[in-house]
Amino acid sequence: MRRTRGRPLPRGELTSLQTLTFAGTIGAAGLWVLYALVNPLTMWLTLGTFIGYAVVYTVLLKPATPQNIVIGGASGAMPPVLGWAAVTGNVAPEALLLFLIIFAWTPPHFWALALYRTEDFAKAGLPMLPVTHGQRFTRLYVLLYTFVLFASSLLPFAYGMSGWLYLVAALALSGVFVAYAVRLYVAYSDALARRTFRYSIYYLALLFAALLVDHYVAV
Repeated sequence: MRRTRGRPLPRGELTSLQTLTFAGTIGAAGLWVLYALVNPLTMWLTLGTFIGYAVVYTVLLKPATPQNIVIGGASGAMPPVLGWAAVTGNVAPEALLLFLIIFAWTPPHFWALALYRTEDFAKAGLPMLPVTHGQRFTRLYVLLYTFVLFASSLLPFAYGMSGWLYLVAALALSGVFVAYAVRLYVAYSDALARRTFRYSIYYLALLFAALLVDHYVAV
């Protein structure tokens, strides 16, 4: 695939065994650090995340179902939960709200990429949604999941986890994302899909930055 051909493994600079050995070594070292210096809960949650991404998503789901990114998105949404567990030793509702935001964000983020890389995924034999169900169906799902993301982004305010500063930022950022998704649905172009994908990256960073700033301003 054009998207991944420059990485060391596809270029033949590393073998599969070397890659697995390196990943296993640093993964085991990281788990030991978490267990010994942080807390066992964080270690076990991290192990589950590793298995979820490397085995459940990459090996089992990715070549088997167009819903791979939805189900596998749970692993990608775990970092806030891991961070919360590392600091507090438990998993609170606030951490699950952050998980939900990233979980809802993942499909429109990745399907925007898949829309303008459909040919690559088809050649690789991966059943991404644009390959199996077509571009218009995928664009509809991008729009629907963006609405879900919009609602999810408001939950920290509704729960009392944030203040008005975050709410204003969430409304503005999510509103722009919805506008991108609507345009993507009604007037698609590869260039627009690229811009939507790039915006989705900025969106998540700015949304979480707003939550952080809101916390310290409120304090």
